Amino acid sequence: MSELPPCPRCASTYVYADRGLCVCPECAHEWTQGTVESASDDTPRVVKDAVGNVLTDGDSVVVVKDLKVKGSSLVVKVGTKVRNIRLVDGDHDIDCRIEGVGAMGLKSEFVKKA
Repeated sequence: MSELPPCPRCASTYVYADRGLCVCPECAHEWTQGTVESASDDTPRVVKDAVGNVLTDGDSVVVVKDLKVKGSSLVVKVGTKVRNIRLVDGDHDIDCRIEGVGAMGLKSEFVKKA
């Protein structure tokens, strides 16, 4: 068996191979052996609202379209102000708490910076 390189993120030596990928059990980083890590992992992700303004953690935003809440009969109306957003990776860019609805995930294309 060939010697696997240490993890490029945390330098752990407990790396194992899984279906052609190298996996670090300590930080859960996955990469293909022989590839060089690009600078894209180090650059922060830029999230823009419906009109092109850059959003950051802690911003306040306003909803620009009526949004149905999945699994409920509630609707988040146009003009609803959402304070203290948190940017996340995934399908929905924003995690927030909306008064009267609760914790929610929003897509950045349906909000504008307040």
